[in-house]
Amino acid sequence: MMSFSIKLKSKYTPKRLAIKLNAKGEQFVLKGHPWVFSNNIAKINDNAKSGDLAIVFSKNKNRVIGLGLYDANSPIRIKMLHSSAEKVEINATFFKNIIEKAFSKRLSLLKTNTNSYRLLFGENDGFPGLIADVYASVLVVKIYSEIWLPYLEIIIPNLQQTSKTETVVVRLSRSLEKSKSHQLINGEVVYGSLKNEVVEFVEHGVNFSANVIKGHKTGYFLDHRANRKQVGEWSKGKTVLDVFSYAGGFSVHALANGAKEVTSLDISKQALEIAIENGKLNSYSGQHKIIAGDAFAELKKFIKKQITFDVVVIDPPSFAKQASEIELARKKYAQLAELGEQLTGRNGLLVLASCSSRVLAETFFDINNQVLSSTHRKYDCILKTLHDTDHPISFPEGAYLKCGYYRFSN
Repeated sequence: MMSFSIKLKSKYTPKRLAIKLNAKGEQFVLKGHPWVFSNNIAKINDNAKSGDLAIVFSKNKNRVIGLGLYDANSPIRIKMLHSSAEKVEINATFFKNIIEKAFSKRLSLLKTNTNSYRLLFGENDGFPGLIADVYASVLVVKIYSEIWLPYLEIIIPNLQQTSKTETVVVRLSRSLEKSKSHQLINGEVVYGSLKNEVVEFVEHGVNFSANVIKGHKTGYFLDHRANRKQVGEWSKGKTVLDVFSYAGGFSVHALANGAKEVTSLDISKQALEIAIENGKLNSYSGQHKIIAGDAFAELKKFIKKQITFDVVVIDPPSFAKQASEIELARKKYAQLAELGEQLTGRNGLLVLASCSSRVLAETFFDINNQVLSSTHRKYDCILKTLHDTDHPISFPEGAYLKCGYYRFSN
């Protein structure tokens, strides 16, 4: 029988911390918000360390209002696990129950021809700073905070048993890679074995692969799954431009669904090579072209040559990782909508997406409407989508993905 790596065992035994909040912090916790910032803490033990169990008291009545994990390395000083006066023990059973609850939310997705999904979506599933993605029989757990180190020994076996995966890979954030509080190595197999770091999986009947050891995040972006399926269904017999294509998610769905010609555009040659390989995992008769270059510059070249496409998908990386970048992000989204419209042929479809959590969905859709309405072309917004089933939202800041489908009638 396979066993889990001894490296999952932590050298640190967490303490219990009594923490008193100020009025603002208390309101956050009472509303079920998963974050308590350092400036919301009125009183705390002096010797607090990451991973310690924070017992959170109200400001005045001295009653327990929640439990969380203390993070010494983040301005979000306490990541909440339980926001209620109801008494619970933070132990293996507690984590098992949350994991099973998360898994049950994904069951409808797993009834489709899909064997890749996000099992844990951080705070939204009660695990702040921890992501768990499944690719066929491989579970990839990405850890973003030291708070989880003392608990991995009980959490990871639970995740493996719930997902019934045969292999478990641990991925670490950059800050955790530098941490000396553990023995783990980024990309380490902590359960089972891995013959190939590139793992093949299925997404709504379309074949893909992810490098679970070296790939970005956990190896692939699962969040756009429903949008990729939709674009694929509307691409039969069409010419398609996939901008910021990365590993070719939209491109491959389009090809697999009978697109005549697909152009994948990305700044990374390596990502485009993966896109080509992902395409070859499926049977298709269309042509797959790739362009490596800056999206804004390449789109302008197409416009100069008066080249248009039946379907244009623009899915950029996050433009606003902090509040100071919001205004610039809005300008970039407007610019992409403008370029996208010029590249979308007669009666064509323009798909615009954003993964910037700081740019709200309503703002993003307003930007698109303003730009497209100023072009004097008739169009209908035929669909607006947010998160897929395996990316549930439990608090406002947890929402980031939005996608608009704009069909032109001339």
